[in-house]
Amino acid sequence: MPMNSEPSEGPKPEPTVPVAMPLPEGAGADFEYVEDETPRQPRRVRYRRPTKQAWWVRIFLTILAVGFAAVIAVAAFLRPYSEDGVANTMATHTQLGLEPCSMVVMTGKPCPACGMTTSFSLLVHGDVGNSLKANWVGTLFCASIIVLTPWLVASAIRGRLLWVRNAEMFSTILLCTLLLLMTGRWIWILTH
Repeated sequence: MPMNSEPSEGPKPEPTVPVAMPLPEGAGADFEYVEDETPRQPRRVRYRRPTKQAWWVRIFLTILAVGFAAVIAVAAFLRPYSEDGVANTMATHTQLGLEPCSMVVMTGKPCPACGMTTSFSLLVHGDVGNSLKANWVGTLFCASIIVLTPWLVASAIRGRLLWVRNAEMFSTILLCTLLLLMTGRWIWILTH
């Protein structure tokens, strides 16, 4: 036997299939899989409750919820109808003391956000059809805000984002979708 040879370790063990531990009672969807990496043991998969968010994240979620609730309250305060009861399609924001859209004034063509305030106000008043006519992207955006407000409150109270694993990805997808829809709607209006 040569002096520098190492003893053979024998056949390598077959890799084991992860074994899932049973979920704790009443666990729900807020548990995640974590593989245990214990040497010389079969790999096991256990469930770990995600860590709670930092206090400042919970405060930020609360501030967002209050901001969204304020937007809904302002939309409810505005009157999106003309004197004769016909639904407006834009310029409801002028009731807040804001100037008319400068793009409409200069070019006669709407900006990407034209009709957004009106669509918010119409939707909050329950007039879905006219809200869609004013700005259908605004209708979707307002509906999202109405849904997100209680979700933000519940997430702040529980200390973790409900049903969302990656907050950055979630918010990026929401914002990019909104911007793409606004731009697409605007291009459609300008070209037709």
